Amino acid sequence: MSALFSRGRLTAIPRKAARREQLLAHLAGTLFERERSYTEREVNEALLTVHEDCAALRRYLVVSGRVVRSRDGAAYRLAG
Repeated sequence: MSALFSRGRLTAIPRKAARREQLLAHLAGTLFERERSYTEREVNEALLTVHEDCAALRRYLVVSGRVVRSRDGAAYRLAG
């Protein structure tokens, strides 16, 4: 995982699905707490700590099923 980061920042979002899934698991496990709801702004702020394209990372987290978004898009939380 450390090969994807330089000075604590993600150098690029992996194109290969398997590598991207590893990254998403890492981000979900380190940036977010279980049993807590987050606003979109809070999710973006957390993701911005590692990469400037927080929208892409947020989308990947939701599409992968690691993060669940409420129907109205107002709240996010870890799946499971």
